[in-house]
Amino acid sequence: MKKLMFIGLAFLGLTACQNAANKTTEQKEEAKVEAVADNTLSQAETDAGWMLMFDGQTPGKWRGYGKDHFPTGWKIENGTLQCIGSGRGEAGSLEGGDIIFDEKFQNFELSLEWKISEGGNSGILYLAQELPDKTIWQTAPEMQVLDNTKHPDGREGVHSAGALYDMIGVAADKVKPVGEWNQAKLLIYKGLVEHWLNGEKVVSYHLWTPEWNEMVAKSKFPQYNPDWANVAQEGFIGLQDHGDDVWYKNIKIRKM
Repeated sequence: MKKLMFIGLAFLGLTACQNAANKTTEQKEEAKVEAVADNTLSQAETDAGWMLMFDGQTPGKWRGYGKDHFPTGWKIENGTLQCIGSGRGEAGSLEGGDIIFDEKFQNFELSLEWKISEGGNSGILYLAQELPDKTIWQTAPEMQVLDNTKHPDGREGVHSAGALYDMIGVAADKVKPVGEWNQAKLLIYKGLVEHWLNGEKVVSYHLWTPEWNEMVAKSKFPQYNPDWANVAQEGFIGLQDHGDDVWYKNIKIRKM
């Protein structure tokens, strides 16, 4: 009986070891599948309908807001889309300016990574319109990109990284230190908008509702555009030139 029990226990032990080994092998295989180079799509992402918006080598469909070309104030370097800091703040670079992806989107999920310079400021704009007498931020909501620790805007939650600029704030500790990559995601679906920062949903709101109109009324935007609250259902995605060095990569989108 003892011999049988010993054999049984040995068999169970061997089975457990084999299961653990198989699990480790499966995990390694999964890791291999999930590991993809920057500015590329995995097969799973392609199958899910994701589209790459930046290949890490060329501007592609990115162009200047109100321009028909890619501005010299931006450059492609080391697989990143970089705004070259001008030191001119909101005025941006004379050769730069905000850039947009030359296609309009309505319901979508946008994913990208950004890295900011010390004291830097930028933003991700969505549902933007290209109007001759307006800047891009006068037509579109913005997910803030910021060095919370040094830029003065970091003192106010409604202007901190990840915030719905000037309306819904985000705690300063949700962003990674200067020089590190932050993962951002935007989800827009029939008026529902979500901002995600480093895997955490930090902002959620709904366009065109009484609550939205009230938020807009308390913000700075109506003085620049009285119709600002009436955000378009379809628009451009833009990246802001705020006069500081900022880098973007792994920009991809999935229509919903």
